[in-house]
Amino acid sequence: MKKIITILLVGIATTAFVNETDVQHSVAMYKQSEGGIKFKTMSFEKAKSTASESGKLIFVDAYTTWCGPCKRMAATSFKEAEVGEIFNSKFINLKIDCESDEGKEFARIYKVRGYPTLLLINGDGKIVKQTMGFMTADQLIAFANSVD
Repeated sequence: MKKIITILLVGIATTAFVNETDVQHSVAMYKQSEGGIKFKTMSFEKAKSTASESGKLIFVDAYTTWCGPCKRMAATSFKEAEVGEIFNSKFINLKIDCESDEGKEFARIYKVRGYPTLLLINGDGKIVKQTMGFMTADQLIAFANSVD
């Protein structure tokens, strides 16, 4: 009987430890994702009106779900705290999947030819700056700081 109670107590203690570890890992992942670019979930038309009202530019990450460099940027460069501080304060940030209905039209209008294409657009819908391809955090910061 003592062996059964001991086994049960060890099992409960192990479960509590595993759950505590899972919670700590989840909290760490959440804190890590707190930094970085906060992308808005709004239409491009809504972003243009918000940009006009706020005087900010729109930063668009024109991507596709199959694009390797797009995925790499989403997992690295876009998550950097310093990148987030700059982009979140200066821009209205959007991700547009160029294979979605809205994305296909966006890609046609803005002549997106490769992925990722990164654009800075004003409230009137005019391109202020555009680049294409993978960018490191430092390159993104330079891109953001190249416009006022």
